Amino acid sequence: MAKSDHDTPDRIFTLAEANELLPQLNQRFTAVRQAKTVIANTKDEVRKASEKAASGGGTPVGALYIRALHEISGSLQAIHELGVVIKDVDLGLCDFPYKLEGRIVYLCWKFGEEEIRWWHEISCGYKDRHPLDESAG
Repeated sequence: MAKSDHDTPDRIFTLAEANELLPQLNQRFTAVRQAKTVIANTKDEVRKASEKAASGGGTPVGALYIRALHEISGSLQAIHELGVVIKDVDLGLCDFPYKLEGRIVYLCWKFGEEEIRWWHEISCGYKDRHPLDESAG
């Protein structure tokens, strides 16, 4: 039977476990942002070179472009493998499955925040997040 979004996630985090991952997530999202900059700065040249490729043309930035794509893919895969749910790559918005009062909710974190201070229902999103009570951790 296939898993649905409402089945128990593979990993349930404690607040401490989720907060311990933030340095790694910051590093991964920094790498993704740098790679996206490389792609933005080289895409026109890569596009032009690909149009010339039939006649043997190429570009030295092609390798940079490909490495940047691999960096993004690898970083996002690594985050996913931690059990973290990526909601928005550009914002660095992540959710962590968490048990609150007997039900699964998401702890919510955005790139740049020093610690996790928010949560929301699984069926809701960032705009519906609530502050964590001190007792929730």
